[in-house]
Amino acid sequence: MTAFQIDVFPCRSDNFGVLLHDPSSGVTASIDAPEETPILAALERHGWTLTHIFTTHHHNDHVAANLALKDRFGCTIIGPVHESVAIPGIDRTVGDGDSFEFGGEPVHVIETPGHTAGHVCFHLPESKLLFAADTLFALGCGRLFERPAADMWHSLQKLAALPDETAVYFGHEYTLSNGRFALTVDPDNERLKARVAEVEETLKAGRYTIPTSIGLEKETNPYLRVADPAIRRNLLMETRENEEVFAEIRKRKDNFK
Repeated sequence: MTAFQIDVFPCRSDNFGVLLHDPSSGVTASIDAPEETPILAALERHGWTLTHIFTTHHHNDHVAANLALKDRFGCTIIGPVHESVAIPGIDRTVGDGDSFEFGGEPVHVIETPGHTAGHVCFHLPESKLLFAADTLFALGCGRLFERPAADMWHSLQKLAALPDETAVYFGHEYTLSNGRFALTVDPDNERLKARVAEVEETLKAGRYTIPTSIGLEKETNPYLRVADPAIRRNLLMETRENEEVFAEIRKRKDNFK
């Protein structure tokens, strides 16, 4: 199996653009389509032709360039069935448990409601890749706009069950803010302290914090660590249900400056 080539680049104010290219077949997917110009520049830089857009959810900063790119390349847009009416140019709808082939490899669809009602993530198990968009960030998770905290908690559990070595590509460069918040609820986590310091150095050097991994998030991301006794003590929630602890952490992040 030929390894996929991946290019990551900035779009808009803090979005990541991600291209996934199979050199054997020539197929190229954009993970969401935040902004046309940076995506075109990345394609031209590599000499790739866009054949697919994998849409994770309907928010404008993830679909804004769908129609322009489809008009230019005739690419196939694949996106969540429960948000299909809000996704420009969608050709194929997918839901939880569906799979399709890309570059000779299966792509598994994982529904992750929370940030939006129909958000999906795309998992390539053979290449150990997860495109999580606004469900799971480095050291964070998406804000809850359309579904309650319990739904997002269960969505994150689906992702946490993937192999630890799975590389996670996410939608926004929020990592430093997420890390600084994480320290307020998990201040004694030495791995977290070291990671936040690493993030600061990475950003100072002009590099990106993407990708992360499932294993690293399980060690340092408070939204995946709600069962940890130290976090529960810090929140005075030792006897509460996991969903309740998660909801409290997410609420605190909403108000974090």
